[in-house]
Amino acid sequence: MRRCWSEAEAPSCDAVAEAHRREWARVLAATVRVTRDLDLAEECVQEAYAQALRTWPTDGVPARPGAWLTTVARNRALDALRRESALRRALPLLVPVPEAGEPAPDGRLELIFTCCHPALSREAQVALTLRLVCGLTTAEVARAFLVPEATMAARVTRAKRKISAARIPFRVPSPDELPVRVGAVLEVVHLVFTTGHTAPVGEQLVRQDLVDAAIGLARVLRLLVPGDASVAALLALMLLIDARRATRDAGGRLLLLSEQDRTRWDARQIREGTDLLTFALRRSPPTRYAVEAAIAAVHAEAPSWEATDWQEIVALYDVLLRLWPSPVVALNRAVAVGLRDGPAAGLSALAPLLDSPSLSTYAYLSAARADFLRRLGRLPEAAEAYAEALALTGNDVERAFLAARLASLTP
Repeated sequence: MRRCWSEAEAPSCDAVAEAHRREWARVLAATVRVTRDLDLAEECVQEAYAQALRTWPTDGVPARPGAWLTTVARNRALDALRRESALRRALPLLVPVPEAGEPAPDGRLELIFTCCHPALSREAQVALTLRLVCGLTTAEVARAFLVPEATMAARVTRAKRKISAARIPFRVPSPDELPVRVGAVLEVVHLVFTTGHTAPVGEQLVRQDLVDAAIGLARVLRLLVPGDASVAALLALMLLIDARRATRDAGGRLLLLSEQDRTRWDARQIREGTDLLTFALRRSPPTRYAVEAAIAAVHAEAPSWEATDWQEIVALYDVLLRLWPSPVVALNRAVAVGLRDGPAAGLSALAPLLDSPSLSTYAYLSAARADFLRRLGRLPEAAEAYAEALALTGNDVERAFLAARLASLTP
């Protein structure tokens, strides 16, 4: 895709970037309706964005960028089908183009259920959805999964081929299938949210487009299955965490939870989140998402950092570890132990995790260890741990925070 080199082109290039963040999934979903082939659809959408970079600087940004991109991508898809002499076979599968003024179907839910089909492994489901629904690069998806980029590229390619070979339908499951299928979708939505909440790479701490997309998808799922406790719990979790969005970044500087102005947290989202959590806990035994939401609720209800109930948080992490054994959960529990019992206890809780293969490239383990060492006055060891965390971090805001901490430990 061509880059914008001149200052005059910058506004239109920014518009293309914004359209990629906000419209990618809708454009791809509309194009898949034509091609019934994920690879061809993705190629046509990429060409549409490339065309936008070529024409918008001279012709101007269209009033409806998403509609413009969808039209270009669909036309490319139809041209490709004609060239392959497949148009006659594809025509019965096409969704009619809406009349002028009629709202086009969104298609994102169909796309995400296609990516989350049970014929695919859970890892492939999440990876494919991040790649296709959210438009993340393969490198970003790999970083979210803590695996090499080549491994993730092969995983995505295999998933696409399986969808094509198995002729997995592009549709929302029937009501009797939904309860079985929704679990995979929830995992995808959660990972989309966490990827947006702290972007793995880039200049921004938060990718609000991904956060909003995840919350929006969870709201759609709640409409489809209103009695599902897991859906309510996940939506509660995301709302409670996102309620702090205004206080996490001060002009590009990362603010820790202990530094945030709690009066600026979104009280409406906190109320909605706690109401959803109450519904979920009354509806069924605690799920993974319900326990995570309960942890977020403890933070939301504490009037100050000093008043945080760390005893309750550690107890909730103990429950979460039983429901969802994970090195990352164990790491978060160790940090909570350190905040409850002191940095020496935190270091001891972290020690068993240092040999975990899945955490060997996880910057937060090194950063947590560095903070405990700093608080104990073991500054040379703390500096080494901060340097290690810095080397493993791809987000510029987090890198600046770690670099400042490292600089504060050196003469």
